[in-house]
Amino acid sequence: MGSFKVTAKDGVHVHVHEWLPEGDVKGVVQIAHGMAEHGARYERFAKFLNTAGYAVYADDHRGHGLTIPEGAVPGHMADTDGWTKAVEDLNGINQEISKRHPNKKIMLMGHSMGSFMTQDYMARYGDTIAAAALSATNGPAGTLGKIAQLVSRIEKLRNGNEGHSSLLANMTFKTFNKAFSPNRTEFDWLSRDEAEVDRYVADPLCGFECSVATWIGLLDALTRIASNEALGKMNKDMPIYVFSGTDDPVGEKTKGVKRLLKAYDSHGFSKVSHKFYPEGRHEILNETNLDKVMQDFLTWMENALNIKGADKVG
Repeated sequence: MGSFKVTAKDGVHVHVHEWLPEGDVKGVVQIAHGMAEHGARYERFAKFLNTAGYAVYADDHRGHGLTIPEGAVPGHMADTDGWTKAVEDLNGINQEISKRHPNKKIMLMGHSMGSFMTQDYMARYGDTIAAAALSATNGPAGTLGKIAQLVSRIEKLRNGNEGHSSLLANMTFKTFNKAFSPNRTEFDWLSRDEAEVDRYVADPLCGFECSVATWIGLLDALTRIASNEALGKMNKDMPIYVFSGTDDPVGEKTKGVKRLLKAYDSHGFSKVSHKFYPEGRHEILNETNLDKVMQDFLTWMENALNIKGADKVG
């Protein structure tokens, strides 16, 4: 695994992990990770894709992983417009990938928070990617989302931009975990594989609380990406793959994911595929059936991108 940094317009140095196949490069997969984790956690998935001839890139978003400046608060993207800046970072990385692999198709896969960033990216920069995949995502937030938006702004008044909100944590991660009680850890909701959960718990770059400002950016984005305006800007003919576990609380056990699929259908999206894995939890790429999940992803991508050519690495 290699790495490099992409410098954003505001001077933030975004850390990017790079995995290259040994032989020819058929295409590229860019990964946007979820909240309170980092890009290096996708190494197993990246190496699997490498064996099929794909180069893989996964950044550490602002406030996450190796992009966190020394002494800074983990989980804090920025005081203002952190979400938008993070989505712009994905575009900057996309441009760097294009330089490294000219004329090769790039598909963007986002997990959880990264899936919402990917939806936002589809509306802003959809012409820069050939396909998109959404792991552990959700659709239009509805009333609960509006309540959470209001709560986040009240919490900003109480705790400031960089502060943490126990109330928001209780409404999200802690509520997610209750569905799997009695609980062995605070993160049982992530996977049925206890070893994977333990790895997450033991990782110092995982499991932290994100700042109120980061929550505001995410919650505002959930409303924006589900709007008719945003959906209208997306490429209706771009292949989209939506995959999730049926027990994933983020997707409301597929109820929220089905709302997204319905929205895509009603707006005339023509190439949307989906796959639900029975009893799968949130991190479907770290589940007990991960081999099948990865192979299903590869099969979809090969068909969606119809990649025939390849170029040499280095």
